[in-house]
Amino acid sequence: MRPLAPLSSLALIAQLAGCGSGGSSAPAAALADSPFTLPSGFFYSTIAAVPAARELAALPNGDLLAGTTSARIYIVPNAESAGAAGVPHVFITLPAHDGPANGVAIAPDARAIYAATEYHVYRIPYHRGDQSEPSTSAQAIAAIRTGGIAPHSDGDVHITSSVASGGSTVYAGVGSSCNACTESGPTRATIQAMSLSGANMHTLATRIRNPIALAVNPSSGVLWTGDAGQDNLPYGHPYEFVDAVTLQAGTPVDYGWPQCEEDRRAYTSGANCARVAIPRVEFPAYTTHIGAVFYPTNSSGTYVFPAQYGGGLFVTSHGSWHCCPAAPPGVDFVPLHGDTPRVPVDWRNPNAQWQRFMGGFGTPSKTSYRGRPTGITVGSQGSLFVADDQNGAIYRIRPRR
Repeated sequence: MRPLAPLSSLALIAQLAGCGSGGSSAPAAALADSPFTLPSGFFYSTIAAVPAARELAALPNGDLLAGTTSARIYIVPNAESAGAAGVPHVFITLPAHDGPANGVAIAPDARAIYAATEYHVYRIPYHRGDQSEPSTSAQAIAAIRTGGIAPHSDGDVHITSSVASGGSTVYAGVGSSCNACTESGPTRATIQAMSLSGANMHTLATRIRNPIALAVNPSSGVLWTGDAGQDNLPYGHPYEFVDAVTLQAGTPVDYGWPQCEEDRRAYTSGANCARVAIPRVEFPAYTTHIGAVFYPTNSSGTYVFPAQYGGGLFVTSHGSWHCCPAAPPGVDFVPLHGDTPRVPVDWRNPNAQWQRFMGGFGTPSKTSYRGRPTGITVGSQGSLFVADDQNGAIYRIRPRR
């Protein structure tokens, strides 16, 4: 077990003190100057400090895994406890040359952990209650960023990868090597699918700029993704989206970037958008989705959310660098009926289909934010966990009893 990396003063505050909206099961204190908000009837606590925390994965025994922008994956013991969680520590360190260990997911049978770095998907053995694994136990099962950066790239090279698993399939979201270009590498700006062993990898979706938010609907097995849209288009475009990838037609599904966006709208002269996928849920431009998770239906844990959240999709928005107005960070909720949005797409209003669940991270007037949500997951007892890479913090959200 390796020691924790040095913490900033803000992250140390986050580790030692819980903070909440109207109360907390952890010691009450404020996270610096961050009055985050939730709907009436909910509260949150800051339960852990994890430097540059990114994607999250809940383990069956109540522990929590956090990928990061380093090569380390952390574990937070007893994240679902009635009181304070255990002190986070490094669960495993992956090869540093492989880039950030952003993505993490638990296998469907809970006997392995999948991690995604810049270049590979790793399979790591897991037994219930494990608190660490040696670096040598991680097996690279797939190479997911092959080929070079696009010629004459504009320099907007995405280096994080995400991973999700469901049924007999592992999915990896692989970002582009540019803001807007034609990729020369076969796996950049794609979603890759493979067997649980990493075999038979193939392209599930293509021309999707940065599909970093991945989530499998546990009720249907459908894969959803969020995408971060390109820059340098008319301000406020393109709308960003979350979509049910495996319900779209085409092999692979073509999302059209960078020529086509939104409802088959061409942003390049002469582009043919007739066969491009039309996403199911739209968000404003620049929201930058990092994480997504379905809230299970018919849960029976101690901290289960009210019934109206069952089957819905929670999405973390990292916020924009564009201003003004800016697109402030937050956690958003999309009500669904199965895999169909309860509110249809309104191409004149990208705010119609979702509602802000956790706010207070910033305002549209500037891009100086109080925090930036990244990973999100649902724990074994029903708590919602949210990572924040700006503060190096993990928040636990529960309904008030």
